[in-house]
Amino acid sequence: MAAENFPVSLENNIELYGRWVNPEGKGPIIVFLHEGLGSIAQWKDFPEKVCALHGHKGLVYERQGYGASSPISKKRDENYLHDYALNELPAVLKKLGLEEEEIILYGHSDGGSIAYIYASNFPQNIVGIISEAAHVFVEDITLEGITPVVDIFKEGKLKSALEKYHGPKTEQTFYAWSDTWHLKRFREWNIEEGLENINCPVLAIQGEDDEYGSEEQLDKIINGVGASAEKLFIPNCGHSPWKEQSDIVLNAANNFLGKI
Repeated sequence: MAAENFPVSLENNIELYGRWVNPEGKGPIIVFLHEGLGSIAQWKDFPEKVCALHGHKGLVYERQGYGASSPISKKRDENYLHDYALNELPAVLKKLGLEEEEIILYGHSDGGSIAYIYASNFPQNIVGIISEAAHVFVEDITLEGITPVVDIFKEGKLKSALEKYHGPKTEQTFYAWSDTWHLKRFREWNIEEGLENINCPVLAIQGEDDEYGSEEQLDKIINGVGASAEKLFIPNCGHSPWKEQSDIVLNAANNFLGKI
């Protein structure tokens, strides 16, 4: 029987939703952080596959504004990823009694950036990071990639697809993502400086055909973290390696987790 989603009540009447994966698993807990338009359901069964590799317990949760979680309650600014990483994620871990547990962060896109921000500031209990298509600075290719998606959303098909996951919040969620990345001041957003504080093993993954980022993102991560970081640049793959090249990603994750 598939695990059921459960509420996580935070301050200010904010309610998020989470789901345990392999709840009887052992070792460090893998916390999955979804992309900028993601949710629990959009991960499909990938978290189960990752946790099954070495018998880990996992947690998937939906950030505020996504899935069944509470809608966004304030206008986003250029610090929204820091808010998720330094305020919401610690609150979720504390609420679930995980703040003292060893954690492996698995983040996709926005989730990958959140993983690096969190680990840069709270390195003490992070024993590993796997990121896919994470950003540590803003590139022209990122902004150029978002623009046509806005047009597709306005046409209606993408909106209908996202409504399956985000319901009546869909339009708010979408424009919070697209509008924030297009803020003039967001162009200067950069988290490279904090990467040197990360002292755990890192596996940074990206597709060669990622429409939102170049290989320079991987190189900045590797150079910033240092010798404990390794990169995987996957041919014939876009912005979602876990979905587009699942076998390659699972093999790399298996090897990486086996070293922790």
